[in-house]
Formats: sequence, C-alpha cells, structure tokens
Amino acid sequence: MLSTYQYPKYEYSMPPELRGDVTVRHPVVVVGAGPVGLAAAIDMAQQGVPVVLLDDDDTVSIGSRGVCYAKRALEILDRLGVGDECVEKGVSWNVGRTFFREEEVYNFNLLPQADHKRPGMINLQQYYLEEYLVRHAQALPGLDLRFRNKVISVSQEADGVALQVETPDGIYTLDADWMVVADGARSSVRRMMELEVDGKIFMDRFLIADVVMKADFPAERWFWFDPPFHPGQSVLLHHQADNVWRIDFQLGWDADPEEEKRPENVIPRIRAMLGDEREFELEWVSVYTFQCRRMSKFRHGRALFVGDAAHQVSPFGARGANSGIQDTDNLIWKLKLVIEGRAPETLLDTYSEERVYAADENILNSTRSTDFITPKSRMSLVFRNAVLVLARDYPFARALVNSGRLSVPSCLEESRLNTPDTASFLGDMAPGTPCDDSPMRAQVDNFWLLGRLGNHFQLLVYVEDPAKVPQAAALQSLVAGDVPVEVILVAPRGGRSPDGLRVFEDYTGRFAERYDAHPGTTYLLRPDQHVAARWRKVDPAAIRAALARATCKS
Repeated sequence: MLSTYQYPKYEYSMPPELRGDVTVRHPVVVVGAGPVGLAAAIDMAQQGVPVVLLDDDDTVSIGSRGVCYAKRALEILDRLGVGDECVEKGVSWNVGRTFFREEEVYNFNLLPQADHKRPGMINLQQYYLEEYLVRHAQALPGLDLRFRNKVISVSQEADGVALQVETPDGIYTLDADWMVVADGARSSVRRMMELEVDGKIFMDRFLIADVVMKADFPAERWFWFDPPFHPGQSVLLHHQADNVWRIDFQLGWDADPEEEKRPENVIPRIRAMLGDEREFELEWVSVYTFQCRRMSKFRHGRALFVGDAAHQVSPFGARGANSGIQDTDNLIWKLKLVIEGRAPETLLDTYSEERVYAADENILNSTRSTDFITPKSRMSLVFRNAVLVLARDYPFARALVNSGRLSVPSCLEESRLNTPDTASFLGDMAPGTPCDDSPMRAQVDNFWLLGRLGNHFQLLVYVEDPAKVPQAAALQSLVAGDVPVEVILVAPRGGRSPDGLRVFEDYTGRFAERYDAHPGTTYLLRPDQHVAARWRKVDPAAIRAALARATCKS
C-alpha cells in the first residue's frame, strides 16, 4: 500500500529513576500520549505545573483514525499552541450533504454566522495532530515525555499514586500526587484498578479505507444511505490532507473482518463507488465495531480519567477526540488550583460531574445516530427510509435525518459552579456555555477574542467609555485576590483606561450582539472559556461570591 506519511520514531531515554539520579515525587503523571493525553500534559506544563507523560509506544498512531476536529476543539488547540498547524494542514469544511440512493435529500452548514476565526470542522489524520502535539510537548520546560515506558501496575494512597513502569532498561517506581489516565478505550490502568465501563456495544461492522487520489470533489462531508454502489448499506466520504480520502463502508455484523480488509475485497467496493476510470491507491484499511459506554464517574481518588479511557462513542458525529480534548480543558485548570492550594479537592468532583453530563449527551446523540444509520428492525428501516424520502421536500422531515449529529460543545447550564442569572439576557451566552468568538482590536492590533481568553479567570466589562468605569478600584483589587481575576474592558469605540485596565475594542459590534452587552454588562469567565456568571451592572461583592462558587469555596 502507498504511504503519504513518514512515521517518526521517537527516541527512548533511560528514566532518571533507573540512572540512579535523585528522584522526586511528581505533582502529575499522565498515562497515554495520544491526542488527549498530550493535550492534558501540554496544558499542565504551559500553566507551570511539572508533569511526566508516559507512553508504551515510540511513534504516533498508525492510520488516520480520528480525522474530524470541530470548532471548539480547534479553539482549545489554539491555546495549546498547535491550532494554526492543524488548520493549515487539514481540510476545512462547513457543509455536509446526505444522499438517499442517488438523490441529495438534506444538507447543513456548521458555521452560518460570520466573524469566527475557526471553521466548523477540519479533517486531519490523527497522526499529524499527534506529531504536532509531540513536537510542542518536547519543547516545553517542565514536561518530561517518556516513550517506551509502559505502566504495569498502579497503587493508590490517600495522597497520591505509585506506578510500576516497565522500560527497555528495567522496571522502576514513579510516585505522583495525581494521575491523569488517557490510555484509550482498552485502558490498562482502568483494568488494573478494577474499574468498569457500562453501556452498549453495537452489532455492526464498518470498513475504513484511506484512499490516495486526485479528485475535484468539494471539501464537504458526504453520507449515502442505500447508494446504488453499496445497496442496503451506508457510506461516508471525507477529504483529508495529502489527497487522502476517507471512505467508511457499512458491512453488517456477519462480515468477516480479516477477509474484508484484504485489498482484493476492498478495491472492488471502491471501484463501484468511484468508477473504473478513477485512479487511486490504498493507504490504510481497517474494520471496526463501536460502542457507547462510560465509567460511572471519572474521578477515583487521585486518578482522573479522560477521553476514551473514561467514555466511548460511535465515530458518527466526530465526538471521540473532540470530547476528550474538552475533558482535559475542563480538568486541568481545576487540578492546577487544587495543586496550588487555591481550591479544595471537591473542585475535581465537578470535573467528573460536568464531563459525565457531557459524555451522556454525546452517548445519547451517538446512539440515536447509530440507530438511524443501522436500523435494528424491519419497522425501523421503513420509518428511516420514509424520513429520507420526505426530506427531499419537507423541512419537518429534514430535522429527523440523522447521519451523525456532529460534535458541538456541551453547555454546562446545570453545573453547581454556575451563578444563576439575576437579570434578563438574550442570546446563547448563559452561565455554563463556552464563549463565542468575535473580532477585537486594541490600538492597531487586530485579534480574535478567544485568542486572549482562557487559562485563568477573567472579567469582561462592557463600557461606553473606558475612562469612566464604575467601581474601578474594586475591580483592580480582583487581580490581587487568592484566585486572581484579570479585568478586561470591552468598548464599542476602544479608548484607554486611566485605571490601567486592558481595553478591547468591539469594532464590528459582534461582541455586543453575541453577548447581549449593554453598558455595565459584566461576564465572569472560567479558565476553560465557559461563562461562570453574568450581570447587568458591576457588583464587586457579587463577582467575589461567583468566583468562590466557581472554585468550590462557598
């Protein structure tokens, strides 16, 4: 098979524990250097907390695997330092089309609004994302990335964890205060700790074929139900980097995985789809089944589970890696505050609460997609096909078409970290929701709002004139608190603050529109860019109370 990607081999180094060097107890160890584990370790190191990252392999994942990264994940990858590389290499898209047999019956646009930095989705082979993350991780002080270090046992005490780690030079013990578990759906750490995952395994098989070809198809997601080239089943097509096209063929549960992966069986399926005249070469082939399952909770003492180690979903909707990256975004700021003694350990329980809620939302959507794509009864098939026929002409039926509800961030509106509204607001920026982006300016510097938010608590105060800010002295005092809050003034025409506060100019008016902002409107934002609270006027006492609530100190 052709290979468009040269897999790197990362160097193994003997750990200091085996060299006889003086070793210390580590604040954090992350197990698993896939996209989610790398994201967790990078976030931790960038925020100044030393971290050890262990992986039992010495290269990136083989094959394209996860390929779709949604807007919210890209915004997080921006903060991790690899967003630009991913978008430049990947294939950006916003439009998806659904076909029934030979006709298009439904389409959608992920990004109908203007003035967002990132597209609705990009397609990028997982090995590229991992390569970019590894390169960035290796350049960070305080991040000790250890390849060919396999965890073979875990023991947990009240104040930490002890890992036995196997390397080419022998076995050593690694002690840490906290362990982040990101070693995938078949998590060996979860098994060692005798923890269970519950849910549903779907009795169906799908063939993945990564095909290298030159084609003038638009950069869109195409999904077929019962197409003439693969009757009775479904097919999905995505364009990736390097002229690689990802094709998923539904096979049915009775298919033999090993036989279906043989080139002599794969190539005829692709020729039936593309036509005999289209030249292509196979790059990677795999057969998969999938499941929708999760652990009952994601925190177990000093062990914190993220990504596929905590929850698994079907690939329809691109909810796997996207939700795992959001897990780390939710977790790391909380873990940092706990390590620094600025918040109680109960803050980490809210990681489990919020991300279990998000996992249930993803599992529900994923299960509904799978049931629509693979009907389990004759009656379900009749209903599905009737919906597809009606969708050609009737809007109500289009809303029922489900070829994979695509990943969107969870709105944590029921979180106990939120302060409920005390005033009326329009729009979507309720407490618990992730922030919308908007263009901004400061003097001659044009930038995107989300590029200046995150990693610490921030207060956005919308003002008509930055020189006339109510309670300016009280706002400045928030910066010096036990949990510091950065205060940013947002003004429609910019200006300067005599009180030394930063000023962002909402020169397009998008911020005012999306945040329903009027003079005095105030937003308290969490380090993961979720809204913690909002008010119609500046109230320092209410801000401090909301901050205490958002850090479990009240």
